[in-house]
Amino acid sequence: MSVTGRAVKRLVVGRAMRSDRLGETLLPKKLALPIFASDALSSVAYAPDEIFLTLGTAGGTFAFTHSWMITACVIFVMAVVVMSYRQNVHAYPSGGGDYEVATTNLGPKAGLTVASALLVDYTLTVAVSVSSGVQNAASAMPFLHGHEALVAVLLVVGLTAMNLRGVRESGSFFAIPVYLFMLGIFALAIVGVIRKLAGDLPLAESAKYTLAPQPHMDSLSQIAVMFLLLRAFSSGCAALTGVEAISNGVPAFKKPKSKNAASTLLLMGSISVAMLVSIITLANWTGVHIQDPEHPGNLLLHGVPVKGYNEDTVIGQLSHAVFHGFPLGILFVAIVTGVILVLAANTAFNGFPVLASILARDGWLPRQLHTRGDRLAYSNGILILAAVAILLIVVYDAEPTRLIQLYIVGVFVSFTTSQTGMIRHWNRLLRAEQNPAERKRMRRSRVINAIGAVMAGIVLVVVLLTKFTHGAGYAVAAMVVLFFVMGQIRRHYTRVREELALEDDGDDQLLPSRVHAVVLVSKLHKPTMRALAYARATRPSVLEAITVDVDPEETAALQADWERRQIPITLKTVASPYREITRPVVQYVKSVRRDSPRDVVMIYIPEYVVGKWWEQLLHNQSALRLKSRLLFTPGVLVASVPWQLRSSQGHELRYDAPAAGSVRRGQ
Repeated sequence: MSVTGRAVKRLVVGRAMRSDRLGETLLPKKLALPIFASDALSSVAYAPDEIFLTLGTAGGTFAFTHSWMITACVIFVMAVVVMSYRQNVHAYPSGGGDYEVATTNLGPKAGLTVASALLVDYTLTVAVSVSSGVQNAASAMPFLHGHEALVAVLLVVGLTAMNLRGVRESGSFFAIPVYLFMLGIFALAIVGVIRKLAGDLPLAESAKYTLAPQPHMDSLSQIAVMFLLLRAFSSGCAALTGVEAISNGVPAFKKPKSKNAASTLLLMGSISVAMLVSIITLANWTGVHIQDPEHPGNLLLHGVPVKGYNEDTVIGQLSHAVFHGFPLGILFVAIVTGVILVLAANTAFNGFPVLASILARDGWLPRQLHTRGDRLAYSNGILILAAVAILLIVVYDAEPTRLIQLYIVGVFVSFTTSQTGMIRHWNRLLRAEQNPAERKRMRRSRVINAIGAVMAGIVLVVVLLTKFTHGAGYAVAAMVVLFFVMGQIRRHYTRVREELALEDDGDDQLLPSRVHAVVLVSKLHKPTMRALAYARATRPSVLEAITVDVDPEETAALQADWERRQIPITLKTVASPYREITRPVVQYVKSVRRDSPRDVVMIYIPEYVVGKWWEQLLHNQSALRLKSRLLFTPGVLVASVPWQLRSSQGHELRYDAPAAGSVRRGQ
């Protein structure tokens, strides 16, 4: 890396941190809450929209009469899931989360299923959250319309840069917006309740309209009503996304890790429920309507369809109603909502790299993902997450209504599998535990996890039934592909480990019978003389030099110069009727191996060391081709003998900084 590149890297990422400073990156609860809970907290900014949008397709007052039912069900599932995951963080505090629970109790395939689901879900979290944030910002800043995808990509790049600086530093930066969002929503709720009690709470802007049922909803049978309610419930369950992030991030907490993680999980669930109830209540009081953007035209004013009406989100409409006459309040809620939706992606930026590191440690993903970068963050995982999220944003043009259909499936796959694994965890411990009080506690925990498994399984089935054809099928396909790819990676690492394992009889330590050294010569100059000197210094059994006869005149001149200088090494000429270099050398080396199969053939290749990237294009091409071919030849060792040109002087100082991944993962 050049001096300029290093300077830019230090400006963006910061100074490298020593491995023994890993403890400084651990998080207190006040920072862990905004880092790990931003996804779950921010979901209240779009979960109510999805509930009202889905119920609104039935027209009339269907959304007002049934939104309470949906909200109550979502809150019940939230409470069960939070209680269940509090058991997880105490039982498995190492950071493997759902993956570790499933692998330990249900087997590697179950763990791999959970891992595939979570990796897909984390990626979608970034794409959905950032796209939603840009959409909210565009409602307040019309000049963003038509540029949402570009703005979303730039925001992902910014989040990536912040997370490359390290978990604690990014958490300190993101904490203030998350707490301001909570302040904005609770202020909205408190002022709304006060104005409701005082009798002067204005109606929402969309309250004057009515909703006509969608064409396919004209006559709702009981089955159709049930299916619509289930679909609204599955959309509302977006509020549960992010709950699993804390169980995956327990190692990032300060000690006592499990206790702090469990407390943060309970606090996150309580705040999410309070905000969701507040928004749904205010939406019903103010008469908020949301029409389906994919099927516009069902919004009526005095029975006449309204064309070209761009309605705000639920929170946007509520802020205009509750803070009517107070523009600063409206602006504050709009800003913090847009910011929190973007920062919700930070949960994935903390969860994805840690999970990928654990999977790499276990051989399911490339080893490079198991390493920490300069700032002790999992840099490779962060970069991969950002790249895939950007791809999704570009493909779906940053439209959250399309992206959210892919969402939720993965998280409920992990919920269901991990809670089922926890049931087996308690069953195993109960068989060995004799203490009555401890057995009672374990049975209570098992009941909690059993309820969690049943509820999560029901939600998963509902989500698959109601959203599979709307986009969730693509998410399932991505999980299946990832499952098989990781399986192939694991098999590769297993095969390599078996091939490289030492034999018990000690044959691996036997020395070759002889060493046959070959120096490749193209011209007689300083690099060649250095290669000959190094080869002679190793005292091989046989030492010879070879040159490829591409140009007879040049070959003759080389041989004459060789003899004139009286070099005490035999120079052999290898014929090349087709003016090739690589093939004749490889064939000659193979012939040496055939004649003496127990010998090791050592090839010395003189190479120039240049300082400019464009100089590399002008030199060493034949050497690179030769090395790439000889590496596949058994019994052959290749040594590059460098000759530093003047342009390379001082460049060794540019590579003294630790590379990403040079510090291994710690706990």
